[in-house]
Amino acid sequence: MLLLILSLLFFLGTHSLRIVAPDFRNRMIARMGEGPWKGVYSLVSVIAIAFVAYAFDQARQVTGILYSPPIWTSHIALTLMLIAMICLVASLLPAGHIATKTKHPLILAVKIWALAHLLANGETSSVLLFVSVLAWGVVMRISLKRRQRAGEVVTRPFVSARYDIVAVVLGIVLWAAFIWKLHEWLIGVQPLAM
Repeated sequence: MLLLILSLLFFLGTHSLRIVAPDFRNRMIARMGEGPWKGVYSLVSVIAIAFVAYAFDQARQVTGILYSPPIWTSHIALTLMLIAMICLVASLLPAGHIATKTKHPLILAVKIWALAHLLANGETSSVLLFVSVLAWGVVMRISLKRRQRAGEVVTRPFVSARYDIVAVVLGIVLWAAFIWKLHEWLIGVQPLAM
């Protein structure tokens, strides 16, 4: 469990630099240049995700259950995950209505993902992981709202509603792929297994 806590601190800490160490981030960009900074940051992010995945897998094998969710919560979780996948795809496309109305669809997707998994999982390691990520998402959204009011962040301008259609279609395809086999291949758990 300690390894999971350390991995979450590393992952969430590196993904909170704009909040906890904006001067450090700005100095590094000034020193390295934006392109190299993004490259190093991306590499560190991949390492952090791999560390969390490994630590979570280890913790799952030794931690107990805090609560046993009722079976119907898994259906809510599946529905929420569809919305999360659509928001995730919308965050990667030019802005349609989904991106402009949600303002930060990636952060929303992360929060929905964490909430959905909290509804369906009651193991101690799962609760620690998903509560931590949900709390991070809430803090990030508050930070983005403040930075937007200060003029530091500008939301993407609307481009076309066709990107909403693409986001919905690709989101459904991604969601179906995760339900079919992708979640089991990547995580080792079949989401529809009861």
